[in-house]
Parts: sequence; structure tokens; C-alpha cells
Amino acid sequence: MPEDATKISIEIYGEKYLVRGDGTPEHIQAIASEVDHKMTLLAGRLPNLSLNHLAVLTALNLADELVKLREEQEELLSLLGEDTFG
Repeated sequence: MPEDATKISIEIYGEKYLVRGDGTPEHIQAIASEVDHKMTLLAGRLPNLSLNHLAVLTALNLADELVKLREEQEELLSLLGEDTFG
């Protein structure tokens, strides 16, 4: 990670983390807020999950959203006659 990477303290599901990233502090905080929101929603539906299981389920849900959005993007680019990304 470059020395000029953004370093920010975030909180996800009641735990504080110090993270570094290439994005702005606002961008990193927005990502953390999305993860926190997903974890809180899932924990409300499945209150007996361990923290590890909750984190993995959250990651799977977010990855599912990402894959679906990529598929939609590829379809839209195909309709426009554009090359899709790799």
C-alpha cells in the first residue's frame, strides 16, 4: 500500500477498525457503512449466528449483489454494442 494511502478509523457492527485504502475518507466510510448495514440487517433476521458466520454471510450477500450488477452492466454494454470488461 502506498505511503499516501488514506488511513481512517471505521466501525462495523460495533467493532472499530483502522483501515488504509486508496479512496477518500468519505468513500471508505461509505463502504464501511454499507457493510455495517448489511450485517445489522442479517443479524436481525438470524440472531443466533456467530460473528464469523454473520461476517461470511454478509460477504456472500455483497458478492452476490456485485456479481448481479456486473452481469447487468455486461448486458447493457452488449445492448449498446460496447466491449465488456474482463
